[in-house]
Amino acid sequence: MAAWDLTVTVEDLGPDAPPIQISVTSDLHIGGVILKLVEQTNLKKDWSDHALWWEQKQQWLLRTGWTLDKCGVHADARLVFTSQHKALRLGLPNGVTLKMRACFSSPVFRTVIAICRVLNLRHPEELSLLRPVEEKKKKKDKDSSEELYDLTDVPLTAGSVQALYNGMPAHFADSPKTEAVYKMLSVSLPSPAPEAIARLYRPASVVDKTHINTRWLDSSRSLMQQGIQENDKLWLRFKYYTFHDMDPKYDAVRLTQLYEQARWAILLEDIDCTEEEMMLFGALQYHIGKLSLSQDMVSSCQGMDDLESALKSLEVKMVGDSNSTDMLENMTAPELNDYLKIFRPKRLTLKGYKQYWCKFQDTSISYYKSSEDRFGEPIQQLNLKGCEVAPDVSLAGQKFCIRLLIPAPEGMNEIYLRCENEKQYSQWMAACKLASKGLTLLDISYQNEVKNIQTFLSMQRSNCAAPVAQTDDSINTLGLVSPRYHKKYKPKQLTPRILEAYQNVAQLSLTSAILRFLQIWQALPDFGTSYFMVRFKGSRKDEVLGIANNRLIRIDLGIGDVVKTWRYNNMRQWNVNWDIRQMAIEFDGNINIAFSCVNADCKVVHEYIGGYIFMSTRSRQQSDTLDEQLFHKLTGGHDAL
Repeated sequence: MAAWDLTVTVEDLGPDAPPIQISVTSDLHIGGVILKLVEQTNLKKDWSDHALWWEQKQQWLLRTGWTLDKCGVHADARLVFTSQHKALRLGLPNGVTLKMRACFSSPVFRTVIAICRVLNLRHPEELSLLRPVEEKKKKKDKDSSEELYDLTDVPLTAGSVQALYNGMPAHFADSPKTEAVYKMLSVSLPSPAPEAIARLYRPASVVDKTHINTRWLDSSRSLMQQGIQENDKLWLRFKYYTFHDMDPKYDAVRLTQLYEQARWAILLEDIDCTEEEMMLFGALQYHIGKLSLSQDMVSSCQGMDDLESALKSLEVKMVGDSNSTDMLENMTAPELNDYLKIFRPKRLTLKGYKQYWCKFQDTSISYYKSSEDRFGEPIQQLNLKGCEVAPDVSLAGQKFCIRLLIPAPEGMNEIYLRCENEKQYSQWMAACKLASKGLTLLDISYQNEVKNIQTFLSMQRSNCAAPVAQTDDSINTLGLVSPRYHKKYKPKQLTPRILEAYQNVAQLSLTSAILRFLQIWQALPDFGTSYFMVRFKGSRKDEVLGIANNRLIRIDLGIGDVVKTWRYNNMRQWNVNWDIRQMAIEFDGNINIAFSCVNADCKVVHEYIGGYIFMSTRSRQQSDTLDEQLFHKLTGGHDAL
């Protein structure tokens, strides 16, 4: 075979060094090319982490046994001999930026697993990397450089379970510097200065919320293939809102970072909540901030037993993962019977609430004119399976309403149920939530759900019996409630309201307070929805698609209302036409939808849906083993590994 010259740039020789030319034949394998390169450089060093990067094709040549001919490399190829692990600046949910080594040659999915192993974050499949949103810069801020915490020297340990030393992974216990970094990761930090908060990106509309989701990296391709260079900045965030197997004993960093991500989503108005909920969130943050200053989470193991129930409700269940319904199918299901007021805005806008006798059985509500008519035909039966349930509550105004959006062939029917008191509201709200997932009152989680709703309401109630706390000047209300409330109220009006809500949570331990914050965040109607701008097949206008952990939501941009929802457990198949970048999904009952993405890559949406289905396949028994092949099969599309 004829020999020819191959030009390779060796990064370790410096930026000004000329490329090296080596004489090769087409049947020489990649390993042989690397051997010739190393001999020619005359540099004595460990080359084991180096590999060849093919610039024109934007791909790594990692199969050292393949020949140049098999790889398709010819004399015109521009190759770079570079290390596979490079430094990366990593922005965490709590605002800290770390500098650490990451693999630039393996798929992002595997890179995230390695990063999470260093940071002691279990279940790395729930997180991913995205390109950061630019902060609003002011002219006078030109020289402000961010503080970096260097973890490039921390060794990567093999195995998924970390050896703990004094409550922290052994590789952090090596020096006081790394110990301090671990404490910053596992303990909530005080709120930044108001100027720093003002610089952060705040979505002003649902359209803005779609932009952030266009920035996720592709999990099946490497960092280098996606144009990420050494020392670039990326954000590490929770991407999938299904938090598996939470354990405060091992998950100090995971809990803290999840709390920080939830907290900033609320403060930057990424997720909507009522005024009473905002005051409660403010009080919990104030409490968590005070406790974090006085103790570190690693040593706060008190109250672990009380947390079992909180943890069970913290894990967001995928639809229909409970076997209890199958076991008890033949038993007669319990019912709820009571007078409720019903209001249907679309039909009779001028008429208000009307009282009916309502019966909740299985996953349906039947309503009658009065209790005497309950043995006859109901006026209407509402099947709640697959519906959207949202609270509409004001404790101050003694208003306890449940807003239901029920799927119908032409869209969603909106109905309000008004309850008389907290007890009735808690029972019916819990029943509606379970019915939307296809579960009945027999399900073991029903009583737990009722209890959670009652606890949440009692926390928002103003505590008249407790002595009103003195105005505490140390409260930085700017870091506790979102800007909307700073426009509406002065700090001296907000402080007493936050302190009043604080009376209800002051007795919670640090871990319990964080878990409670996360629980209330998860109860918000818009929790865990990621938005994308799409255009449905046959439609002339752009709409928003919300992707949640158990359903897809179609939202009308003009009025911001939910038009339709589709549940994953009714999904038969989904596929992508990569040529026209259009996604098609088929559901039970011959329902087919197709849409193309307007501002995100179709792959991002495809990966989100496949990722959620992958999350639902996890079980507690195999919580340490991760089926990476299945993840890529479900999310990778045509270029799956």
